[in-house]
Amino acid sequence: MKTHHSTTRQTYNQDSSKMAFKHFTSSTMKGEKATLGTSLRANLSVSSILRLLLRLFQFVLGLTVIGLYAVDLDRARKAHVYVDSKWVWAVVCGTLGALVSLLFMLPLIKAWFFFYVDAFVFLCYLIAFGIFGRMFIPENPEGNKGIIRMKHAVWVLLTNVFLWLGTAVAGAVVFWRSRKARTSLTGRAGVHV
Repeated sequence: MKTHHSTTRQTYNQDSSKMAFKHFTSSTMKGEKATLGTSLRANLSVSSILRLLLRLFQFVLGLTVIGLYAVDLDRARKAHVYVDSKWVWAVVCGTLGALVSLLFMLPLIKAWFFFYVDAFVFLCYLIAFGIFGRMFIPENPEGNKGIIRMKHAVWVLLTNVFLWLGTAVAGAVVFWRSRKARTSLTGRAGVHV
């Protein structure tokens, strides 16, 4: 009796192995072999291309903010004078925006899951826009190139505000939809604890 049971188990294991091997060598799997080119093309939909372009634009504008405001910080450092915390805040916002957008461009990161990070960066840029908008929008430059540069920098901050607001809202919508879909598919949608 013991030999019959072990023979049955061996036959079952051999049949399972044959089925698995047959499945992986079948012609349906030939089109699914992943290479860098095929997996990249498969993951590059119109929405992912738009997402990458938006993140790239956020990255470039983050670097732009750093460049616009760091000029004054560098001048203050060289002159050994007081470094204004408002300019430091703008550079911190630009750095944060550039780093987060660069991180969210990576294909393995589901940026929509971290929509609250987008919302935080949006809030940082909004504060910076409020500070510098109040200082420089009503200002008459009278040919002063530094004030003209700061007036342009305010609009770069405002552009960043809208970009980060857009990604935060889009991420929140995708997050909400994925949570709703996951619970309705698992059958727990009607159950509230």
